[in-house]
Amino acid sequence: MRGFRAVSRPAWAAVLSDLAGGGEYRKSPVEILATASSMVTHHRYAESSGLRATRFGRWTDGVNALRADCVSFAGYWSEYNERVRGELAALAGKGAEPGPLWVVLGDSTAQGLGAPGPHGGYVGQALQELRRRTGQPWRLLNLSVSGSLIRDVLANQLSQLPTSPDLVTCGVGANDVFYSSPSRLLADMRTLLAEVPDGTVMLDLPLPAGLWGVVGRAGVPYITRINRVINEGAAERGLPVAEVSAHFTSPWAGKFSADSFHPSQDGYRDWTRALLAAIPAVQPADAQLPVGWPDGIRCPGDPVASAAGGDPVPSAAGARGSRRHHLDRQLLDRGMGAGGRLVRNLQGLRLARRVYPQ
Repeated sequence: MRGFRAVSRPAWAAVLSDLAGGGEYRKSPVEILATASSMVTHHRYAESSGLRATRFGRWTDGVNALRADCVSFAGYWSEYNERVRGELAALAGKGAEPGPLWVVLGDSTAQGLGAPGPHGGYVGQALQELRRRTGQPWRLLNLSVSGSLIRDVLANQLSQLPTSPDLVTCGVGANDVFYSSPSRLLADMRTLLAEVPDGTVMLDLPLPAGLWGVVGRAGVPYITRINRVINEGAAERGLPVAEVSAHFTSPWAGKFSADSFHPSQDGYRDWTRALLAAIPAVQPADAQLPVGWPDGIRCPGDPVASAAGGDPVPSAAGARGSRRHHLDRQLLDRGMGAGGRLVRNLQGLRLARRVYPQ
């Protein structure tokens, strides 16, 4: 399916993913657990016993729903990037000034996974604020890939950087917590900090205090250690650091998506504040962000004037499908329970096949 790229995984993770039906798409440990658990929660006895409607049942449905979003979001950004590259090439051919360019490196959080649509993540929200605060027609290339490890950014994303972008941001490392040993993770992070372009804004990792109760809190010291390496390496090169760990904090209500792992759109608002605070050109950093769906950030697929530096216009099919998907998710999330989330998952799979056919 267009736009989805493979990421590196250790052999043990590949084996577990294949056993869970992963195929070319390598599932995370969270997805593997949810896939296995859904065999129980989707059993006919789970309906009669009420297990399907429990928090556990809703969680398995939520993970499955985001898996469909992972594919459709990747396809959206792939099309988006192609159109931006086309615009930049056309402007260069005319000798016209293209305006500032922001290039994003990272993982599923840069894709916006967990929000109702791709532009509901921190990248979409920050892009709107960049345009509003600077009054300039910022363009965006989002090179991130869901599931990326640090070594994926080093091997695959850095090589795609265009010449002299005006802003580069990089947020990666959360997946390495699951897939890399501490020594490998820290070594890879130091290598990344040495190789990103000058002036790159690095995002630190959110502290898992709001995740999975005591398990999440037990992981805080390790994440703090990783963040210390990020800050030390960035300081050596004079790189700004967006302190997500200091902004993405309690109260946690409403800040996580249906998989209880990725931020929701409200959670990404905290990430956006952290990023904007690290970019001196867009101060004041304490400016209020819009409440709800960010002002000016349209449903993925809504046409805007790209000639004025707006978002590229996707295909007509992409526009209709993405808008319908966003509205369906809003309705289902407002109270249709686990059954609604299952319908949402099926709708997401159909959307991915309809909008991004092979």
